Amino acid sequence: MNPAKYLVPIDIEAEMKASYLDYSMSVIIGRALPDVRDGLKPVHRRILYAMLREGLLSNRRFSKCAGVVGEVLKKYHPHGDSAVYDALVRMAQPWNMSVPLVNGQGNFGSIDGDSAAAYRYTECKMTAIAEYLLRDIDKDTVNFGPNFDGSTEEPLVLPAAYPNLLVNGSEGIAVGMATKIPPHNFGEAIDAVVALIDNPDIDIPSLMQVIPGPDFPTAGTIYGRSGIYSAYTTGRGKVLIRGNAFFEESKTGKTSIIIDELPYQVNKARLIQNIASLVKDKRVEGISALRDESDRTGMRIVVELKKDAFPDIVLNHLYKHTPLQSTFGVIMLSIVNNRPAVLTLKEMLEHYLAHRKDVTIRRSQYELRKARARLHILEGYLIALDNIDELIRLIRSSLNADEARPKLMEAFALSEIQAQAILDMRLHRLTGMERSKIEEEQRKLIEQCEYLEAILGSEARLLEVIREELVAIRDSHQIERRTRIVESAADINILDLIAEEEQVVTLTMRGYIKRTSADQFQEQRRGGRGKRGVRRRSEDLGREIFIANTLSELLIFTAKGQVYKIPVYSIPETQRDTSGTPIVNLLKLDGDEKIASVLCLRDIEEEQEYDLIFCSKNGLIKRTTLSAYKNIRRNGLRAYNCGEGDELLTVQLSRPDQDILITTKDGTAIRFRGEQVRRVGRISKGVRGINLRDQDEIASMIVLDVAGEEFDVDEDVEEVEILDSADESSVDESAVDPDELLLLTVTERGYGKRTDLSAYRVQNRAGMGIRDIQTGERNGRVVGSLLVKDDDRIMLMTNLGQVIKIPVTNIRTLSRRTKGVRLMKIDSDSRIVSFTRVLDHEADDDTEEDLPSIEEISETSASSQDESET
Repeated sequence: MNPAKYLVPIDIEAEMKASYLDYSMSVIIGRALPDVRDGLKPVHRRILYAMLREGLLSNRRFSKCAGVVGEVLKKYHPHGDSAVYDALVRMAQPWNMSVPLVNGQGNFGSIDGDSAAAYRYTECKMTAIAEYLLRDIDKDTVNFGPNFDGSTEEPLVLPAAYPNLLVNGSEGIAVGMATKIPPHNFGEAIDAVVALIDNPDIDIPSLMQVIPGPDFPTAGTIYGRSGIYSAYTTGRGKVLIRGNAFFEESKTGKTSIIIDELPYQVNKARLIQNIASLVKDKRVEGISALRDESDRTGMRIVVELKKDAFPDIVLNHLYKHTPLQSTFGVIMLSIVNNRPAVLTLKEMLEHYLAHRKDVTIRRSQYELRKARARLHILEGYLIALDNIDELIRLIRSSLNADEARPKLMEAFALSEIQAQAILDMRLHRLTGMERSKIEEEQRKLIEQCEYLEAILGSEARLLEVIREELVAIRDSHQIERRTRIVESAADINILDLIAEEEQVVTLTMRGYIKRTSADQFQEQRRGGRGKRGVRRRSEDLGREIFIANTLSELLIFTAKGQVYKIPVYSIPETQRDTSGTPIVNLLKLDGDEKIASVLCLRDIEEEQEYDLIFCSKNGLIKRTTLSAYKNIRRNGLRAYNCGEGDELLTVQLSRPDQDILITTKDGTAIRFRGEQVRRVGRISKGVRGINLRDQDEIASMIVLDVAGEEFDVDEDVEEVEILDSADESSVDESAVDPDELLLLTVTERGYGKRTDLSAYRVQNRAGMGIRDIQTGERNGRVVGSLLVKDDDRIMLMTNLGQVIKIPVTNIRTLSRRTKGVRLMKIDSDSRIVSFTRVLDHEADDDTEEDLPSIEEISETSASSQDESET
């Protein structure tokens, strides 16, 4: 005989892979992970089922644990007896189970880590709550499968009349995965299922109003809700737990720390040893004595302190260096449809509710079959009673039951089941009293059938039955919450603590930033000298001033094209004339970076209809979606790719249907359709917005909502010559709508004017533009432009830090190519460097100076202004 011919060649890699996968799934499904429906691992399910078949119910006597272990090993669980007994012991330990499933008698271990006595010494039976997990199991509510040797059957899942996976949690390590589900309050877990029944679309924050967090059997305090929320929404999270400790003063005047609650799964004896080791190694000072005074009434660990010790400091050291403060890492992993899955809180509840629907439907179908079968027999009884004489004669004439059965079926149109039931009927059922009982039973069975048919025919009725059963279980076994949940600093939304108000944010040339309440700036008439808005450091100049809400965020763009994000509330608030805080303390700027533009946004998510329009000093313009700048890192994000010799000047929010208006420092302007600027990538350079003349630069870029009239301009010819002062003319302000937006242009020497937007007709992008304001020795170059209404107020800032706030109505509305009127008196060494519009702010009644009214000041022409200055 040649044994070689019986050998089959196989690939060792494929065989190892297949064998390991089979082993992994066996461990995952058959040993280590709980089923989402009943919250039990196979060993726990088999223990409870074996106890049910042994008759170890809550109202029966105790029985030796050895008998239960032997029954489980004999019929259901082909593993070691220690594995079965350890699982049984844990189900009886109240410091491990939120709701114990086994009522143990004898030594079942302790919270100090003591092991239970051998199973030949201990006794057990099921608790009343455990019986709800097995209720209706004999009514075809769950599937059964063969045991390990095929000699009997075992349930593949229990009916589970309450959500046991949430109530008692679970913990286990499988191959390549682990589960750690915390226990919850019995009543709250049921209330969560009820809430899902009442509102299938309920979200997790609403569920957390019902089930705020885990409820550990050892009580303790959970600090913070962020870990709970993460666990419930993602299936993973970290929950910080502290034991309960308080101070107690003895008669001798010594203070002691009393610990009466521990974090979940913390060993008390090991904790005491840990504290003793810390004291011995002098890592914790101030402890004079340590003892365990725990007894049957409860836990009590006494930490005596020295007279010169600070109790709060010692307690904080205990929290830091011992398991008195520990973290419970939540992994809500369970078996769903024979596959492991990490579930959210709502998904876990939905799977359990689907299981209860299936159980209730199968139970109703079973009971309906039984009721109809009994009705069928009762109908036969009534037929027999109605024909009692004939029936007796027919039976007496038959030799045996086998001969009588077909005669009855033929004579009275009975089924075989009915005929057999009549033959088995005792004679006392033929009395009149028994007939009334049969009719009453028939009536009740008909009502029961109608009730069961209603359940099976209506989803709403089915859910109502499940809800009623859950509420009844909750009311009969209500358990008070043991674990407290308190807020932590990490959970507090800082925006909820910030008062929403208007702030003046000021930025200097040297990079100092501050925010100041707008109330600190009094309103003045135009032409005043203003107040000091910045206490100027040596060689520092005012750079920019703008209005922002405390709850907004600032997108800060640098001239190199980098963007940073900071919330307004994080900018230190100071008084009006203070210098502020270096912006490098708030942002990670490079040493040679300077601020180009600041954009204030309340919520990027709410501004998704807008794009960002970028404009450089050389007149390049580009459009990029706002969402590209949603996630800005601490060290900034590349926002714009500046070409050689160019810098980013300004950034604005814009939609494609809005016009763009660009003004230059030499007093020209161009207006074109926003749709002419197509969307490009985040770091693109863009396209030309205006064709600049020699030595000219961009002063500002404005986004317009109003649509202008289009016209063609010969871009090769510069527009009309500069008008002299005699041609400067006012516009009839009585004809101007006070709600209409006008273009305000301000120059370096403190002059400005308002002009109707209709004067700036639409051209094609990249043109030479038209005249906006006259520049020169009197006006200086243009600082910038912005849109204003009559009820607006503006703030202007000089390079020396002087600030003035004036109403827009004091600024004359003039035609496009004029010089403007004086807005602010400035010294020869000063110049306007920034201005902004103040929104929705009440004017101050008092002013810093007694200034003449607007009617008393005659600045209608350039010549009269020049004479006044002379």
